[in-house]
Amino acid sequence: MPSRNPMRRALAAALATSVRFLHMIGLRPRRHLSFADESRLASTDGQALIEAALTLPLVCAFMFTMIEACLAYYSYCMISESAREGTRYAIVHGATCTTSGNASCTATAASINSYVTGLGWPNLGAGTLTASTSFPNGTQNPGNPVQITVKYVFPINLPFVPPNSISMSSTSVMYIIQ
Repeated sequence: MPSRNPMRRALAAALATSVRFLHMIGLRPRRHLSFADESRLASTDGQALIEAALTLPLVCAFMFTMIEACLAYYSYCMISESAREGTRYAIVHGATCTTSGNASCTATAASINSYVTGLGWPNLGAGTLTASTSFPNGTQNPGNPVQITVKYVFPINLPFVPPNSISMSSTSVMYIIQ
């Protein structure tokens, strides 16, 4: 007796088509496949729904954790590059820096810090970035080091996890060339 359920009719038609395809390419199924055995089908009707309900939260938790880990890694790369860019800026704006019109272009620690914080890298982690500049030898003369330290507080935003944050820092040291 044909089934009255339209979904079962559609599945039976798809199954018949796939069996015909298997016969056409020379493969023979071991036994006849049909939807006539209602007792076998009734026992597995909700199996896929239960499996999805059990695995979907785990897959989503893993996916969101990986996204957060990638954002943390990106943020560390961002502050590392910001520290390097800040020291590059500082080494060419030392005590003897002059423009073509013989005007001084010497940068102060405050101007270097504002340069680093205003670089414009996308802050995808939505954390806070601070920069500090120091001259370990106390002078901005060529041949002396300049040290830039960039600190970043990365907030952890995961569902069902208490709010927390990770503190990151990166330091770059180079020698002033002009």
